[in-house]
Amino acid sequence: MIRKKILVTGGAGFVGSHLCERLLNEGNEVFCLDNFFTGQKQNIIHLLSNPYFELIRHDVINPFHIEVDEIYNLACPASPVHYQYNPIKTIKTSVMGAINMLGLAKRVNAKILQASTSEVYGNPLIHPQPESYWGNVNPIGERSCYDEGKRAAETLFSDYNKQNNVRIKIVRIFNTYGPRMHPNDGRVVSNFIVQALQNQDITVYGVGQQTRSFQYVDDLVEGMIKMMATQDSFTGPVNIGNPSEFTIVELAEKVIKMTGSKSKIVYQPLPSDDPLMRKPEISIAKKELNWTPNIKLETGLEKTIKFFQTII
Repeated sequence: MIRKKILVTGGAGFVGSHLCERLLNEGNEVFCLDNFFTGQKQNIIHLLSNPYFELIRHDVINPFHIEVDEIYNLACPASPVHYQYNPIKTIKTSVMGAINMLGLAKRVNAKILQASTSEVYGNPLIHPQPESYWGNVNPIGERSCYDEGKRAAETLFSDYNKQNNVRIKIVRIFNTYGPRMHPNDGRVVSNFIVQALQNQDITVYGVGQQTRSFQYVDDLVEGMIKMMATQDSFTGPVNIGNPSEFTIVELAEKVIKMTGSKSKIVYQPLPSDDPLMRKPEISIAKKELNWTPNIKLETGLEKTIKFFQTII
């Protein structure tokens, strides 16, 4: 069996660690690159004994040299708490990280996938959001270091493909949850579960009628791997997300019920530029990748709650 050599940047993060695990299980050699700003060693500690797994502490802002067949570029803090902590570093990670990884892909003729985001759509004026939608993004808002960084990265990927024939893939990831989420990442699923398990008030912003679509991490990993396997002429972008839509209040109530918590829901003002609706249009993923999310919210929440019970 010929093992593919695969580089995963941000490989010790929430999504990256699940991707590394899956790629190893499929018989590949995996190089996990992370600077541990938000990635955590405990996410990949169980992989360190695998002879085909290598952990490298490195920041994608700096060039990196390695011989690989494929690159998954996931490096970038992805929750508002973390990406707003150092906004300049966030946009540098997206832009310079993309330049460095695309340069590497060009040199070694590797195929490269960019983990982009539904945030490129900003606060959308179209619902649900298809890939053809250009977005409604504030370029100088609190979230713009992340939104515009990811938009610029898509531009770089597209231009490296047109100008240098680098084989690229772009996926736009919608809200994802599951075990190994950072307990303090400020994301709605982890927030609610942590608050519920501690019987604290559950914080809902606005009146809680804003909607989100939640996909379980295994569905996302499946979508990314299927995207990487498509023919070179198909570059994306492709929405990878679960079109089942829930209001934030519905999610809060579900988490309280599933954890048997005594928590009460409390309401706080809505943060600026917080999208009111978020739902993927996934017909391209269905047609080109033969992909649809399979894991229901209750099933995924059950696994995620179990994980948080072990760390709280």
